[in-house]
Amino acid sequence: MTTDAEQPTLTIDELAARAGVTVRTVRFYGTRGLLPPPALGPRRVGRYGREHLARLALIEELQHQGMTLAAIERHLRRLPPGLSAEDLAIHRAVVASWAPETVERVTPEELGRRAGRPLTGEEVERLAAMGVAERDGDAWRVDTGLLRLGVELLDVPLSHQTILAARTALLEHSRAAAQDLSRLLREAVAERDTRDVKSLSAHMQPLVVQALLTTFQRSLREELREWLGPDAGGDGAQG
Repeated sequence: MTTDAEQPTLTIDELAARAGVTVRTVRFYGTRGLLPPPALGPRRVGRYGREHLARLALIEELQHQGMTLAAIERHLRRLPPGLSAEDLAIHRAVVASWAPETVERVTPEELGRRAGRPLTGEEVERLAAMGVAERDGDAWRVDTGLLRLGVELLDVPLSHQTILAARTALLEHSRAAAQDLSRLLREAVAERDTRDVKSLSAHMQPLVVQALLTTFQRSLREELREWLGPDAGGDGAQG
């Protein structure tokens, strides 16, 4: 476990179990520089913390997106030093957001395998209510791009109704922002050639996405500071 002061308290065995990997994998990532070295506790026993868990989750997400180990190493080297567990979690969420929108028909057993853990009937129904899965006879049609997020939401200590209300708010506001931005861009390029418009659209899309993510993240931190105090939303925020 981790203390309130966020001191590294996990042994390598505990870290591996929490992350769903082997001890050998943790050591291998450490030798490749993908994980920072552990803090040394009593008797020089390595102790790991939330940052290590967050990095392992990010590595898993990058692998899920099809990146090779060499590409993951290059990706992690480009990250700013000293990122907190919260910053790494946000980065992982950004990476996961680029997953293609694909729907697959899977058996209940395959759904559990894709989720990475056995799912109870109630949990599957909650995934269905969130729009992640839809019953199709004796199988399920699953939005694979949302499945990992949906499974993590199963463990969030919020009511099902609150999660659904949050999902609705995000969908409504993101659609409204997309419509406003689309209108502004259409007006700005109304007199240009079609080829120029397509080129500008391809160039602007990642910039607009980055601007929206950055703006939303900073706005959320400000809201958390007003709600929970000056230490909320920063490196000391409790996820």
